[in-house]
This record gives sequence, C-alpha cells and structure tokens, in this order.
Amino acid sequence: MHDIDSIRELLQTTRRIAITTHAKPDGDAIGSSMALYHYLRKKGHKVDVVTPTVYADFLKWLPDNDKVLVGPEDPDRAGWIFEGADIIFCLDFNGLSRINDLEKPVKDAMGKRVMIDHHLDPQPFYDLAYWDPQASSTAELVYRLIGELGDHEHIDLPIAQAIYMGVLTDTGSFRFSNTSPAVHRMVAHLMEIGVDVNEIYDSIFNQGTVTRLQFLGHCLSECLTILPELKTAYFKVPREVFRKYNVRVGDTEGLVNYALSIRDINLAVLMTQQDDLTKLSFRSRGTVSSAALAEQFNGGGHFYAAGGRLQATPEDTEKKLLELLEASKEQLVS
Repeated sequence: MHDIDSIRELLQTTRRIAITTHAKPDGDAIGSSMALYHYLRKKGHKVDVVTPTVYADFLKWLPDNDKVLVGPEDPDRAGWIFEGADIIFCLDFNGLSRINDLEKPVKDAMGKRVMIDHHLDPQPFYDLAYWDPQASSTAELVYRLIGELGDHEHIDLPIAQAIYMGVLTDTGSFRFSNTSPAVHRMVAHLMEIGVDVNEIYDSIFNQGTVTRLQFLGHCLSECLTILPELKTAYFKVPREVFRKYNVRVGDTEGLVNYALSIRDINLAVLMTQQDDLTKLSFRSRGTVSSAALAEQFNGGGHFYAAGGRLQATPEDTEKKLLELLEASKEQLVS
C-alpha cells in the first residue's frame, strides 16, 4: 500500500508537518522519525517531532534529539502542533491506541494523516499510507520513500545515521528473518555516506549500567519459567523487581530474546507489571505467530515479534497465557 503519488503531491509546497510515533519508542520509532524530520527540513518544511512518552537514553544521541517534544511534558504545545499541522506523519504504529494521550489530538486534527509502517493489519485511521509488512523496519520504509520521491541524493549523515539506527535495532543487528538482501544494499549505501557502524552499535548497545546488568541477572535466575513440553519460555517480572533495581525506560530491551535463545524454544514471552495492567512481549520462530498470540491480549505486531497488555495482575495474566499455550500446543511443538 504505497500512496506515493498523493504523498509527493502533498509535499510539493511548504507545509507545517508533525511527526509522531508509538508510546515507549524504540530504535526504529526514533530512528525513522528523526530521519524523516531531517529530510523534510532539508526540503524546506516546518517540522516537529512529538513522542507520546519518554524513551531510553541510549536513543538520544542522534543529531537534533533535543528538538523532540515528549508530549506529556508539554501537552498544550503538543496539542497546538497537531492542531496546526497540514500533515501528520504517523510512524511505526498501526492504530491510534498506540500513541496514548496523543490519540485525541491526532484524531481531531484537520491535517492529512500519513501512516508509514510495517506492522500487520493496520486500522483505518489514516488518509494516506506507505505500508509494507515485509519491510525490515519503518526506517527502511523512510529510506524507500525518500528514494521514490527522487531524493536519495538528499540523504546526508544525520539522515543516514537515523535510518541505520532504526534498521539495526529492528533487525536484531541483522539477525532476524526480516533482513533482506535489499536491507544490506541499503546499509552499504548508508556506510558510503559516512555511517560509522561500530560507533552506532556502541552508542546503542554498550551504554548499560551495573544495576541493569544486575536486573538482567535477577530476571534470568529468578523470573524465568521454561516449559519444554510446549517449547516455550517466559519471564514474569513483578513490580518490586523494577523498584529494587531502579529499572529505567529501555532497561528491559532485549530481555525476552534471552528466552528465545534457548535450544528447542519456539516461543518466548516477557510479562511485566505496570500500574494496574500487565504488559506482554512475544518473540517466536518457525510457524509460531507472535501476532496471533498478542491479539488475545489486546495487542498485535509482526509475525515473529508482537506485544499486548491485559488489565489484570501478572498472576491472572500468567493463568490466561498458560491456558492459551495449552490450546496452541500442536502449533508450538510442530
């Protein structure tokens, strides 16, 4: 679904543009947003980036990160940005529920909503879309969009760095099945522009703290359950563990993948307690669909990576999960 001609027409004249992405933005969300921000500014547009929540410190090294507005920190300004926007680019999410309190101002805005995304089954909240569920990342789609608009020569180092961060994080450092030959060709181009892959990897993955390492150790030794008969492993991390290790935004990143790294495990789940609900992250391999499981918990995502949430305690969520796993046993062990 590529409304490229309509998007090109929209951008023919100088516009006021807002860019937003999903709550608790990850590397792809921030990378794609900042890449599009720098590109549109180079084309002469007035651009603001607004996120629904704070995000991890290791994602804040990109140029002009200080220009990003965290919506809840200044809701009036965020509302004005969306109200005054001619175009709202909605990056890396497929439904307005993913942007928390920004849902209403984005929904009520008079400007055109343009979705750029690679998640399955988008909801019809947008006016135009640049969507491909086979893409490795939304950052890859931003790269493609710039190319289809005939502007690859406009990709400078800040744009290239942001795209690379998005692709690097959403492909699991190029390990996941969404890493296509086209992704490697794109990365080669980004490196030719000047991207230092070692520096970016270090900026993202080697910025941990001692307490985060201790938190991961605790989760691995105390919070992990393995169900070999269901080829499933899951973490259940209660609120008190977060308090004990002073867990910050981004500290759980990658935790669920440790469970999937176990031999003969086809499904990994991370359950974390947040206020009066339990958040779930799913990772899978083979024929097991993370997205299908996440849908049972008011969520969705990609076939092999998805998320959901349940208005319930971790114990009740665990009970529902186990019932669902038993019902899906044939698929899990095949």
